[in-house]
Amino acid sequence: MKKSVIILLHIGYWLLFLLLLAFITLILARSSPRTVNINFRGFFLSQWMPVIAGMAVVPGLISFYSFYTVLFDRLFIRRRILLLIISFIVVPLLAAFIGEIMLGFAGLPFSIPSAIEEIIFIGYGALMNGVIGLVLRGFVTSYADIKVKEELGNKNHEMEMALIKAQLNPHFLFNTINNIDVLISMDPPKASLYLNKLSDIMRFMLYEAKTELVPLSQELSYLEKYIDLQRIRSVNPDYVHYSVSGNPEHLMIAPMLLLPFVENAFKHSENRKMDQGIKVQISITDTTISFVCENHYSDHAYHEPEYGGLGNQLIGRRIALLYPDKHALEITKTDHFYTVKLVLEADEN
Repeated sequence: MKKSVIILLHIGYWLLFLLLLAFITLILARSSPRTVNINFRGFFLSQWMPVIAGMAVVPGLISFYSFYTVLFDRLFIRRRILLLIISFIVVPLLAAFIGEIMLGFAGLPFSIPSAIEEIIFIGYGALMNGVIGLVLRGFVTSYADIKVKEELGNKNHEMEMALIKAQLNPHFLFNTINNIDVLISMDPPKASLYLNKLSDIMRFMLYEAKTELVPLSQELSYLEKYIDLQRIRSVNPDYVHYSVSGNPEHLMIAPMLLLPFVENAFKHSENRKMDQGIKVQISITDTTISFVCENHYSDHAYHEPEYGGLGNQLIGRRIALLYPDKHALEITKTDHFYTVKLVLEADEN
């Protein structure tokens, strides 16, 4: 929900609240002397602003925003029910006590019995404002969660559709099959090995990648097979440097999260004869995954037109939706090197 809409909701609520107070004041002012003492009525009208502020507005504001901000975040969201119930008593009474002090400064006659009755009466009003504040914050939060889930669903669908269209872009698939075809006559065992790797990749993309999370070890195995298939397109065995440190067995990751960055690196890298034209480094700790993908490029190099693939903007948006506040993505382009650095707080098995 937009911030401006939330502000308008608050303004609208307090305007309605003030209109209700004005209406009640008007009713009291026109009541018969048997209902409302004439002296009190005159005092009420002459001191309307400080009395209304002490009896309703200030206690209402304190209670409303105490529940809307602090108590919602610290108690309601964390399901601390007992403390929340205690807060339903303590906060309105505290707000009412502050309101009673304001009534004393306004010149309202004071006595201990009447003050206790007034605090209880004001406390009821403050409690109502607190409950409304809690409900309003819950509505705003729920609406925001629904929008995030809806956007995540749309982006995941968009990603899935893009992957269906790209599914290892046709240019890569065409070249890989051609290279395997050449290997069949030259080195049949090696050709069979690469054909199995291609088959595994296609199986992963078509079937296994439809789940929300996959084992990190499986994702890395798939990534390694993809890099191996790309290596046969270069005569230089050192063209790609790929390394993994740490144990991936206990972590889970969203499927096909890392491959698009590597795919883009191969697509835009130049001079397949140079050493370490592409570097992919993955470091794994107990809870985090650090991924670095770097490729050499030239501003003036000509690239064959390749179809499919995913832009880094879409990939980054998907990561932001899947790992909110649990990732750091940095993309830099300096000195003919394009570098992607991604750090994730991964889920455990």
